[in-house]
Amino acid sequence: MHTLADLRAGKLAGIKRLDLSCGLTEFPDDIFSLSNSLEVLNLSGNQLSELPADLYRLKHLKILFCSDNLFTRLPEALGQCQQLFFVGFKACRIRDVAPRSLPPHLRSLVLTGNCIESLPEELGQHPHLQKLMLAGNRLQSLPASLAACQRLELVRLAANDLHQLPAWLLQMPKLAWLAFSGNPLSDIHVEEPIRPIPWHQLTLHHVLGEGASGVIQQAEWRDEDGTVHDVAVKLYKGDLTSDGSPLKEMAACIAAGQHPNLIPVLGQICGHPQQAHGLVMKLISPRFSTLARPPSLESCTRDVYNGTRLALNTLTRMAAGIASACRHLHARGINHGDLYAHNILWDEDGNSLLGDFGAAAFYPDERTGDRLERIEVQAFGILLGELLARCDAGAEHTAELSALQMRCVQTELSLRPDFAEIERCLQA
Repeated sequence: MHTLADLRAGKLAGIKRLDLSCGLTEFPDDIFSLSNSLEVLNLSGNQLSELPADLYRLKHLKILFCSDNLFTRLPEALGQCQQLFFVGFKACRIRDVAPRSLPPHLRSLVLTGNCIESLPEELGQHPHLQKLMLAGNRLQSLPASLAACQRLELVRLAANDLHQLPAWLLQMPKLAWLAFSGNPLSDIHVEEPIRPIPWHQLTLHHVLGEGASGVIQQAEWRDEDGTVHDVAVKLYKGDLTSDGSPLKEMAACIAAGQHPNLIPVLGQICGHPQQAHGLVMKLISPRFSTLARPPSLESCTRDVYNGTRLALNTLTRMAAGIASACRHLHARGINHGDLYAHNILWDEDGNSLLGDFGAAAFYPDERTGDRLERIEVQAFGILLGELLARCDAGAEHTAELSALQMRCVQTELSLRPDFAEIERCLQA
């Protein structure tokens, strides 16, 4: 974090990113001294309720974070910022989104955890829009004009008041990642029985990882027979995430059941002293690593790889395993919603595990489920394309995989293969 004192003393001249979280109640005019350089402005965690009308003076501003503030409406000043493409106002008190508050080159709009009941039809006039994050609001519908946003790829609608998913949304040609749990939609999934594991049987050790929905720790589980198992324990937080409810995530993990390419769930924790919810899972071998990092602000909806190179056999086996896991999930009426390389663990032999059910949701009905599967196939096609781009084999050896990849991402959903067909193609 930067300080207001350093800004006023001129010590931050020429910087491209400014982070200020110091209880601000008003926008400091000193920020305009950075108008010739500032591209990223982070004012999250303050007490701001408005932005200056002349915000456009920050003529290079591309990314604006204003989460955890006191805004009740999206500031109209944003609409005049010509370079602004990322707008993040998570966990404020926003009720009103005026048409004039939307910048012309908007790509990512994050309004998670507000009080929004409706969005303006003018939102559909932003053809660059790729990412729309609206979980945890009060939306009963979406503007039909959004159908014109043909580049829209990621949509988060969890924990709203939607009684159905719009037909146009399920036909969007580029949509690949859709989250919608926690809405009053019908639900056709069947509960999967799961073993209760008393809290007193668990001994927790070091933290393995922490995400928006919970903390994962290595642990020992001493069962009723006295046998000790090395396991991983995930304790869920109660807070809403950008994808949805952690408790909905847990329900999807349980309903997913067992599959060789899913992280095995051994049981559900009971008897926690603070009534926390949690799962006990198999401890994954350290030979597995995460396939990629999540998208950056610039890449928007595309994962970031760290020089990964793949042999053709490794790629094919990994892709077949993930397709098999997705086929299994959709056969159970579960849409993963976040099929990304950063949610996949892999090893050099091509073994793979699909994790992170934070965006998962159950089918509202079979017909909708068929569309949801074809949307998730688009995500798989994008993933397969990323893997092919990192394959050491020549084009003549990857021609069949490339043809399959193109089928998965074609704009007409009905012509895309389902996961059963994809799995068969990859196994062959």
